[in-house]
Amino acid sequence: YRRDRRVVLTGLAGITLLSWAYLMYLALRMGAMPMPDMAMPQWQPWGAIDFALMLMMWVVMMVAMMVPSASPMILTFATIHHRKAQGDVVAPTAAFLAGYIIVWSVFSLAATLAQWGLHQGALLSPMMLSTSPMLGGILLIAAGAFQWSRLKQACLSKCRTPLGFLLNEWRDGSAGALAMGLRHGLYCTGCCWALMALLFVGGVMNLLWVAAIAVFVLIEKVAPPELHVAHIAGLGLMASGGWLLLQGIL
Repeated sequence: YRRDRRVVLTGLAGITLLSWAYLMYLALRMGAMPMPDMAMPQWQPWGAIDFALMLMMWVVMMVAMMVPSASPMILTFATIHHRKAQGDVVAPTAAFLAGYIIVWSVFSLAATLAQWGLHQGALLSPMMLSTSPMLGGILLIAAGAFQWSRLKQACLSKCRTPLGFLLNEWRDGSAGALAMGLRHGLYCTGCCWALMALLFVGGVMNLLWVAAIAVFVLIEKVAPPELHVAHIAGLGLMASGGWLLLQGIL
């Protein structure tokens, strides 16, 4: 089992590092573009290839941001599967991860469509952040309010307790692992979708902002519930959104 666990850990680390490397490549490539070329996407309509490339970027970004925070759940799954089946854990664990990534890929499609809409409305800069203080303020306030919602807390509770989730949702075999990965992905997306919308506030290609959100997602999942991390962050987001709205009005 130690060998299988090392394979799983190496796989998770490799997927995460490759995803971040691709994002860094995109950011460096954009940064090296002349300003006139950077501005062109603001007024040029997207073609099919543009949409596909943007979708791929979002999928890779979600993998880079979310796989680290899902790793405790994935490793717990591998441990339980080994104890139950006494067999190879790599294939079922890969199926679990695939289910998780499928859900976030569907979210990435929705995010790409949202970005296309904002692009059509000329509401995004070349670095893919909102050019409208009103839009940014609304997104911050909405994300902050969601931090206090019952849906947020219900989904977050599933992400905080890997053992409880897996014991309640257990399915045998690789097909069962895929189903569990899909279900965990749904809970995780339900917990974090509003935070991902904040990428349009700080910049989709601002890797420091991307990393900050990813670190917060991890902290939110592993911090003890009594610290009320989600609630405190929600207050901060709503206050920031109110200040941005005020800036837009003034």
